[in-house]
Amino acid sequence: MTEPSPAIHVLTGPTAVGKTESALVWAEKHDAEILSCDSVCVYRGMDIGAAKPTTEEQRRIRHHGLDLIEPDARYSISQYVDMARAAIAAAHGRGKRILVTGGSGFYLAAFFGPVTDELEIPQVITDEVRTLQRQGIASLLLRLRELEGPALPEWLDTQNPIRVAKALERRLASGRTLDSLRDEFLTRRGPFAEHTVSFELLERPDEVLKARISARTATMLRTGLLEESERLLALNLDPELTSSRAVGYRAAMDWLRGGKQVAMAGLAERINLDTWALVRKQRKWFRRLGLAKDPE
Repeated sequence: MTEPSPAIHVLTGPTAVGKTESALVWAEKHDAEILSCDSVCVYRGMDIGAAKPTTEEQRRIRHHGLDLIEPDARYSISQYVDMARAAIAAAHGRGKRILVTGGSGFYLAAFFGPVTDELEIPQVITDEVRTLQRQGIASLLLRLRELEGPALPEWLDTQNPIRVAKALERRLASGRTLDSLRDEFLTRRGPFAEHTVSFELLERPDEVLKARISARTATMLRTGLLEESERLLALNLDPELTSSRAVGYRAAMDWLRGGKQVAMAGLAERINLDTWALVRKQRKWFRRLGLAKDPE
């Protein structure tokens, strides 16, 4: 008789809500290991701005999904799924439960449905799309509209250059409309469909969350965010990489490039605003995945 796949518990919520400590407490109570679901925590050296679990916190509970690649490398959802499967199997082999925690919507979606297809993208198309990416999202959208028509699907996040680039790659490689590709994609099984997945969504009132964001920004600026950002600048990162666009780091690198002409308080305010924009985006993901209800 085949052994059932191990259960997965997901603990998520918007940034700065308090996931790290809640996850540690849950993992200790349930004899679990923690699998990160954070697209910035995969990068080595991006610790302060990613609010990565500290060395002490990682000693308390074994963590997976941290410090996997250098900031100038690309990391795909397929790589994340492969890593997560291996981590879950390893934890299960040690007799441990697994707790997934983090707030990166695309990674989170992998535990609740399909996130990849089997469409192969020829290198010539990849090269074409990356050339357009370097020219900016307007160039990507112009090329996509040449194929799709002026009205792009409402479900496509046209403000996200990575999502637009991926859509364009698939449109070029398949010759099919985006809606047709999506309809077929939604019939696929998710990579963790054989697992029982439960979830807990952490939330706080807006005014409380904004205060926590502000306090965390101040701590990050005081404890090394600018030094980490200087090291990222030295790598001359591709502007479309997740590491280059990460909240906090992006503002800090812009500030450093600009010769620090804006007061530190202005930098902190921009980081707070960028973080709140991320919170709104995360909450959309939670509703899309059925983890939260639409506001009335």
